[in-house]
Amino acid sequence: MNISSIVVKTHPDRLAQVMEGLREIETCDIHFSDEQGRIVVTVEGTDDADETAKLKRIQALPGVASADFSYTYNDHEAHATEE
Repeated sequence: MNISSIVVKTHPDRLAQVMEGLREIETCDIHFSDEQGRIVVTVEGTDDADETAKLKRIQALPGVASADFSYTYNDHEAHATEE
C-alpha cells in the first residue's frame, strides 16, 4: 500500500468546483483547503503507478492550476528496513 499527499492549487473562484472533483476520486481524502485556492489531499494506491495515475487525474480536473506530490509513504520500504 502507498499513501501520498498532494498539494493542489486552483484559482479561488474555482475552489468549490475543484473540491467537488476531488471528492469524486476514489481513495482521495481532502485534509485542508483555504480561500487562496490551496488544497491538501492524500491518495492511497496499490503501487507507484496507481498513485501516479490518481495524480494525473487530479491534474486533469477542470480548474486545477497545479498538483504535485508532497510526500509519499510506501509500506514495502518500511518492511524492508525492519529486516
